[in-house]
Amino acid sequence: MSQQDWTRVDEYISAALISKDESQQATLAANARENLPAIDVSPPQGKLLQLLASAIGARRILEIGTLGGYSTIWLARAVGDGGKVVTFEVDPRHAEVAQANIAREGVSARVDLRVGPALDMLPLLESERPEPFDLAFIDADKPSNAAYFAYALKLTRPGALIIVDNVVREGAVADPSQTDGGALGARALFEAVAEEKRVEATAVQTVGAKGWDGFLIARVK
Repeated sequence: MSQQDWTRVDEYISAALISKDESQQATLAANARENLPAIDVSPPQGKLLQLLASAIGARRILEIGTLGGYSTIWLARAVGDGGKVVTFEVDPRHAEVAQANIAREGVSARVDLRVGPALDMLPLLESERPEPFDLAFIDADKPSNAAYFAYALKLTRPGALIIVDNVVREGAVADPSQTDGGALGARALFEAVAEEKRVEATAVQTVGAKGWDGFLIARVK
């Protein structure tokens, strides 16, 4: 099958199962208008994140990599009133676009957006001794995935889910000849998770509008 086929099926899924009110077309349009990288999760993937968060009753979510706030909004919908998504974005301009999108979608009260390099900000968050998170979603610079996973593990409760996006990278994760930062970061993540006795995990390949990729999903024991 081709990328065109995968995209067509994604569009069918979105039309059949995701209402226009929840699909955030205005958010995606704003991100495109501001020339943000088109690397948001797809609408079916965003809905999957929301369903997973809702299924475990998540009230506190840690997100590493806000971009324009598209996945943030899906997660904020899941936590409900009184819930909180703490999200990190390294680029101030991206964060500004995200804040506007989050406000337009009416979930500003549920989102704590922090601007700066996540590996600098996560120790500060840890020092606050926050209530443990129920779910962590990691979708930022890929070479740092293993480090982000380590922080997510420290900051989440037993039974929490840690979800990492873009771990297959069109098969590069399993191809030793691929040595770019993304491929090396994905392999380092798999190695870290495989050695970590405090979690059980799997990964699933995905195809769709975002091409051939996948999620790693770990559950904290």
